Amino acid sequence: MDINLTGKTALVTGGNIGIGRAVSLALARCGADVALTYFSHQSEGEATAQAIQELGRKAFALQLDATNSKQVNQVVSQATQALGGHIDILMNNAGHLVGRSPIVEMSDEHWHKTIDVNLSSTFYCTRAVLPYMNTGWGRIVNMSSLAAHNGGGNGATAYATSKAAIIAFTRGLAKEVAAQGITVNAVAPGLILETPFHDTFNTDAGKQAAINNTPLKRGGTPDDVAGTVLYFVSELASFITGEIAEINGGLYFA
Repeated sequence: MDINLTGKTALVTGGNIGIGRAVSLALARCGADVALTYFSHQSEGEATAQAIQELGRKAFALQLDATNSKQVNQVVSQATQALGGHIDILMNNAGHLVGRSPIVEMSDEHWHKTIDVNLSSTFYCTRAVLPYMNTGWGRIVNMSSLAAHNGGGNGATAYATSKAAIIAFTRGLAKEVAAQGITVNAVAPGLILETPFHDTFNTDAGKQAAINNTPLKRGGTPDDVAGTVLYFVSELASFITGEIAEINGGLYFA
């Protein structure tokens, strides 16, 4: 069965680079019109939107600080208008490790910033989109992490905590919105190469160690994650909700 999203509209937060870019392009290739947000990499956002337009789909790149609930409401409203009055698919991809810090040394600011950029942003964007997911059909996919299960690497406890909370948020929301024809699932990637996350916060030695311990003996790619997202938003997964897809090459079994 081909995945056909013709006539569907999608909002992808952090959709300009890395996994978000791969998801945005994958949705467009399957026929969806896409609004994507970026925080600071405007040129990449505009380039991704242009690439989507070259596929024959509508695309819009919008600047967004997803930790600002007022701005989220404004941008979601703007995206909805651009997409024709409804949003069918929401990919809550925006997030960040922020930095590494052991708990004993961690500042309040670091803790709250990490929780806000990963968890609060997901809440704000979901809350803002739900009134526009009004056609009796909807798909929400949230971004968790392998860190939600294993606690993350050194100094990543705050990040791991935020990503573990995403799992609970996903399952609670799945129950809330099921009667509206909306499914809610999450992806939990492990080592995904070619992304700013691991380029910034991991070393070559750390990446290689993870690959050596991975049964499939490679790191993942953004397209590996995008493929799973496509499955969740398609009719192939119409009877699946509240689930977490572990995308880690067998490194960890939840």
